[in-house]
Amino acid sequence: MSYRVIIQQVFAILIFTGVQVAMLKNLVLFDTAFCFIYIGFLLFLPFESGRTGLLLLGFLLGFVVDIFYDSLGIHAAAGVLIAFIRPAWINVLTPQGGYELNASPFLKQTGVTWFVSYTFALIFIHHLAIFFIEAGGFSMFFFTLVKVFSSAIFTFLVLVLAQLLFYRK
Repeated sequence: MSYRVIIQQVFAILIFTGVQVAMLKNLVLFDTAFCFIYIGFLLFLPFESGRTGLLLLGFLLGFVVDIFYDSLGIHAAAGVLIAFIRPAWINVLTPQGGYELNASPFLKQTGVTWFVSYTFALIFIHHLAIFFIEAGGFSMFFFTLVKVFSSAIFTFLVLVLAQLLFYRK
């Protein structure tokens, strides 16, 4: 990775976590939909990112969010889960020719179908982990599932909107 890419990634992690803890912490729609935009940083890292680095970044990013949310490691656990699943999920979705060097999973580069399959699935898994760990089990299964679906849709729409507004060719 070049220094330019590293600087861009540092800037991106600061933006994603800053927006999450400053603006989106208290944003809840209809008492069920929460927006966790910080996972966009993990989702939009280049395809060839190493698994060890991803796991470390997933933990650190989740830990920082946990500090601001007072959530005792829930976001760190979900971040590590997404970082662990991401390479395998990318391998499942990889087209025959592969990807260009230093390519990232952006909407305009990969296409709508691939992007929705990749992003929404990982967001959904992340939200499943967060809300079922938070609930402490399956006692409120259907209410928790409603929170997962509504929050996953909300987070997905915000990430798509962010890509459409701030993505450069």
